[in-house]
Amino acid sequence: MDAEYRIIAANAAYLKEFGDARAVVGRCCYEVSHHFTTPCDLAGESCPLRQSLEAGKPQRVLHLHHTPRGEVHVDVETTPIRDDQGNIAYFVETMRVVRQASGRAAAQGLVGRSPAFVGMLEKVMRVANSNAAVLLLGETGTGKELVAHAIHEASGRANGPFVAVDCAGMTESLFESELFGYEKGAFTGAAHRKQGLVEAASGGTLFLDEIGELPLALQVKLLRLLETGTYRRVGGLDWLPADFRLIAATHRDLEGMVQAESFRRDLYFRINTFPIRTPALHERSDDIPLLATSLLERVDRKPGRRFAPGAMAWLSGRRYSGNIRELRNLIERATLLADDDVISLQNLTSMADARPVTPIAANSTFQVDGMVDLATLENRYLAWAEKQLPGDFPALARQLGISPRTLYRKIQGLREG
Repeated sequence: MDAEYRIIAANAAYLKEFGDARAVVGRCCYEVSHHFTTPCDLAGESCPLRQSLEAGKPQRVLHLHHTPRGEVHVDVETTPIRDDQGNIAYFVETMRVVRQASGRAAAQGLVGRSPAFVGMLEKVMRVANSNAAVLLLGETGTGKELVAHAIHEASGRANGPFVAVDCAGMTESLFESELFGYEKGAFTGAAHRKQGLVEAASGGTLFLDEIGELPLALQVKLLRLLETGTYRRVGGLDWLPADFRLIAATHRDLEGMVQAESFRRDLYFRINTFPIRTPALHERSDDIPLLATSLLERVDRKPGRRFAPGAMAWLSGRRYSGNIRELRNLIERATLLADDDVISLQNLTSMADARPVTPIAANSTFQVDGMVDLATLENRYLAWAEKQLPGDFPALARQLGISPRTLYRKIQGLREG
């Protein structure tokens, strides 16, 4: 592409994946990829070409791109090409389709297209092809194990095993025998050698779910495994090498637990190399219709059914304390109550708590005490505005006169800052 966003050439791989009946050469990249009439950065999207032009070096973003099959998530990297005088003249854009997530209804895997979901997915793709430890943080029911699977499948260990361990309720003896295995005769009932989950995960990924539930005594044993990269079977003498990529998950505030000394500080920093927050369903409410359609396909015993408009509107307007897990349960229950090809509102509400959710109370007036700089003013106003319409990014963005994607990036910057 040139600096005016115009496509100069496209290879066969691009045309096969993204091409349509029209030629792409001579058209603008934002028109082909997004069906926009203006560049991405003027339409509320992050534009890797503009970022490359300003930074003078490669830039990488995650976008939803149009294809003949519908929109797909694409990992885009733009590299500037300089002329003999050192000026940027062209850009090479490398595009990789994200196979681990779908922007359309799908029978398996991650599904979503909201700014909150795309922001999370971008972090997933950034870290996937490394060996860094990942910590998944978020409320219960937000799909942390699915995210862990996506990281594994996008990594260099994808052909290896994915081994999940539920840390909740682990006793010391169970933890050691399950994780490290045991030798024959190690204790009463140990009639043969047993392979542990660390050994089972060799060459792949070890997923420690609900790591915040692990007692302090067991945290020490886990830390030793991670620090030394070795373990010993119960009743064994030899230290064995461990070869796994660690992904941990919790709904607890581990940082607060560290302050309260109920979670080891050294273990926290060992597992927290790359934290990813899985957004609550109210933060990605735009995804509810897409998720509902996908979940219906996954749980329904009778294929091909659909939601009545009133049923979908009711699902989209609810607040889910149990997040995607609660949405799935509602849909599965409705499929058992429905007798025809349409899931009705009555099928959903007959056994559900249909009480409306009371919005969070907030001051109706924004106030600032004294003079502040503009950046501080914007941050304070965004924090106040978010409380007025909690979780409803599209409505808030409309009131602020910006796109939902722009609003999401500003809110994320506010939270990370």
